[in-house]
Amino acid sequence: MAPDPIKAKATLTARREEVQRLSDNSAEARDTVTLDQTSVGRLSRMDALQQQAMAEATERQRAAELARIDAALNRIKDDDYGYCLNCGEEIAEKRMEIDPAATHCIKCAM
Repeated sequence: MAPDPIKAKATLTARREEVQRLSDNSAEARDTVTLDQTSVGRLSRMDALQQQAMAEATERQRAAELARIDAALNRIKDDDYGYCLNCGEEIAEKRMEIDPAATHCIKCAM
């Protein structure tokens, strides 16, 4: 049975909005760290740089997820949703329920 593109679109759109909100909320954590020794000690600066690096890594993961979501929404629009990009076979409905942005069937994903 083919995945329901209407339900998938709603799920993907909601997830996209959530990821975008998280990205917007964490923008300050990714800002440039000020290296003013008079206001912050050496260990505090190192901690701030480490937190900034972790926030930037998280943002890269969010950007990748947004790209996957956008690609899935485009496949829905083009009536290609639910088919493996490698072999062209239909992706299992349960797999699509778990990850509506899945691009490969189980066989090709291995």
